[in-house]
Formats: sequence, structure tokens, C-alpha cells
Amino acid sequence: MTESGTIFDQIISRELAADIVYEDQYVLGFKDINPQAPIHILFIPKLRIATHNDINIDNIDYVSKMHLAINHYVNQIGEAENGYRVVMNCNKNGQQTVFHIHMHLLAGRAMNWPPG
Repeated sequence: MTESGTIFDQIISRELAADIVYEDQYVLGFKDINPQAPIHILFIPKLRIATHNDINIDNIDYVSKMHLAINHYVNQIGEAENGYRVVMNCNKNGQQTVFHIHMHLLAGRAMNWPPG
């Protein structure tokens, strides 16, 4: 983290530019700079919650709002019925690289399992 927080804090405060596709009072959605699918959007809460382990009763509304934002967005872009993947990584073994929770929305193609 920098003195002004994570890279996501800098995007929220507009210190860093991002290709924002969704915003409300609680959530920001923007295109991933290293897309893994034709549609790869990161949804982040406007409150910094470091990892999935840090979700609690005091901040759970932000996580709920992230899910609602994704639902709204996939309907808006016409991908809800086609299907999509939502991923949240946690800590080192989960490949979390920014310690501000975020959900990856992946869509626009068939998703394989296992991923990779």
C-alpha cells in the first residue's frame, strides 16, 4: 500500500484513472487492466476491506451491494442469461494481489473448470 492506500483507494479517489463502467454510493466497477475474458470487470467496495477474512457484520452491506451491482451490470450488458463467473481471491494462496476486496466478473465466453 502507498500512503494514500491501495491502488483501488487511488481509483476511488480518482488519483488514478480507470475505465469505470459502474458506480453507485457503495461500489465501483471498472475494467481489469489484464483481462482474462472478453468482459472482465472488477467490482470493489468504496470502503476498504482488506481480505475476505475481514468481512464482518459492520461491513457486510458493502459486500451485498457488490453482488447487487454485478447483477445490475450483467443485466445491463445482456450477459445475465448467457452466464458468467464471479471470483474473489483471498490472501497469498488465493492469489490476492491488492488488499482491498474485489470481485472479478468474467463473461463473454464459456468458462472452463478447473480454471487456468
